[in-house]
Amino acid sequence: MNNYWVVGATWVGDDQKKKFFQLGYWEMGWDDNDKPTLAEKRDQIRKNDRIAIKRMDGKGQKTVTIHGIGIVRGVDNKRVHIDWILTDLKRKVPAHGCFGTIHGPYDIDDEWTNKVFTI
Repeated sequence: MNNYWVVGATWVGDDQKKKFFQLGYWEMGWDDNDKPTLAEKRDQIRKNDRIAIKRMDGKGQKTVTIHGIGIVRGVDNKRVHIDWILTDLKRKVPAHGCFGTIHGPYDIDDEWTNKVFTI
């Protein structure tokens, strides 16, 4: 069974999503030693899991925008290698608490997960 992950791509105000889409990967903008809990979550991601890049819609907003969806090829050297399927999305969904760097794993049977990952 594949897991579903929602990740951010903004590093100290600098949006990395275009680079991630072009180069076929995602990585955290934090050092593992500074954010060990986030590193542990990243290390749970497996080949064939699904991943979506989101961006917060602004302070106080109750939605996030999904910008890309992909399938994980593998994880090495702290990078999650991804075959991006959609990279031109602007899908607003309820935030569901996804205001940080990495969220999941989610199950596809969840209604919110379906809203995020429907192609």
